[in-house]
Amino acid sequence: MLLRCLPLALSLAVLAACTPVDQRPAAIAAVENRQAVTILISIDGFRPDYLQRGVTPHLNALAEGGVEATMRPSFPTKTFPNHWAIVTGDRPDRSGIVANTMEDAARPGEKFTMASDDPYWWNEAEPIWVTAEKAGLRTATIFWPGSNVAWGGTRAKDSPNALSGGIRPSDWAQFNQQISGVQRVDGILDLLRRPADIRPRFLTLYFDAVDTAGHENGPDAAETTKAAGDVDGQIGLLLDGLKALGQPANLVILSDHGMAAKSSERVIVLDKVADPADYRIVESGPYASLDATPGHEKALEARILKPQPHMQCWRKAAIPGRFHYGTHRRIPPYFCLAETGWVIQPSAPAKPFAGGDHGWDNRSPEMQAFFIAHGPAFDQRFRPPSNFDNVDVYPLLARLLGIAPVSSDGNPAVLEGLIRK
Repeated sequence: MLLRCLPLALSLAVLAACTPVDQRPAAIAAVENRQAVTILISIDGFRPDYLQRGVTPHLNALAEGGVEATMRPSFPTKTFPNHWAIVTGDRPDRSGIVANTMEDAARPGEKFTMASDDPYWWNEAEPIWVTAEKAGLRTATIFWPGSNVAWGGTRAKDSPNALSGGIRPSDWAQFNQQISGVQRVDGILDLLRRPADIRPRFLTLYFDAVDTAGHENGPDAAETTKAAGDVDGQIGLLLDGLKALGQPANLVILSDHGMAAKSSERVIVLDKVADPADYRIVESGPYASLDATPGHEKALEARILKPQPHMQCWRKAAIPGRFHYGTHRRIPPYFCLAETGWVIQPSAPAKPFAGGDHGWDNRSPEMQAFFIAHGPAFDQRFRPPSNFDNVDVYPLLARLLGIAPVSSDGNPAVLEGLIRK
């Protein structure tokens, strides 16, 4: 007997009781007049041109029957800053999630990583599921960076670091990469099998396989193309499941950023540019963020602020305004951005490497994200502006849900015409 149930590791709080596929009462669901739900789907690291590789029939069909566009990510083009920008409408400089790895002077000795769920790091920008829950709408997340955080709460400094206060989605799951894409889709469908009074109106779904393949193999590799095809197949399972349930859905499918090829032949060796005694690296890769050793500021500036091959560095306050980046306290005092395809490393690589990465200029073609909207709420005649900003998705989501958005960087006028009048 085939069971398509999520493992207990995904959290019993997220799931309705699993039912064998061959015993599911699909006919019962078909007679219910269901209200449309909104499902926000992220395919991490999915570049717009992946849709032209001949392996994404479901996504291509959704694009053809809906609205497709290229979307500009926020800077830096990293996973956590951009996922948070999409669901809060705030760019990293305002949301406080300024990088995948960051520090805060108010928390000496601590470092934020992609495993950090202390609300302190997240509380500066309210995500859409919190706004919806406050408005009385039930929400559910099968992964989304930050969705496991008790937003607005506090965590005690002393063990056992008890949490007090805060709001999460009504149903949420702690991220586990070993939970397959098929299982994630099944989690969404199980949530939608619930009775109407405990059925979520807004859901998120997150796929990381394309990003992982892009990092390991590069954006042009066969493995990355295969990963795109695999996720497309999982989107197909979701569509089939929604149809079987008779569940209308407004799907917003997008990526957080693109992917560019990197190589050990394109490395900027930081300890050859400046004396390591003059600085401390907070983060490195497509960009590097630096703290000067106390008293060594002038020495560091004399080396890094002059013209450099394949890299430009700025004092934090001098980062170009088009990046909307450089005022938040968590951004270190010095910031260096590599030319797309080049990476900044602390020292020369010990062995050759290749693959893919992201974090470069958000105007770079390789860093662009894709966007598809499909469902009964959308006017497929609408054409979004070229390379609209991903923060503009937030007011669109709020309008779909019929809730008042909080103040944000997102411009509601940009995608206003996407929703049928």
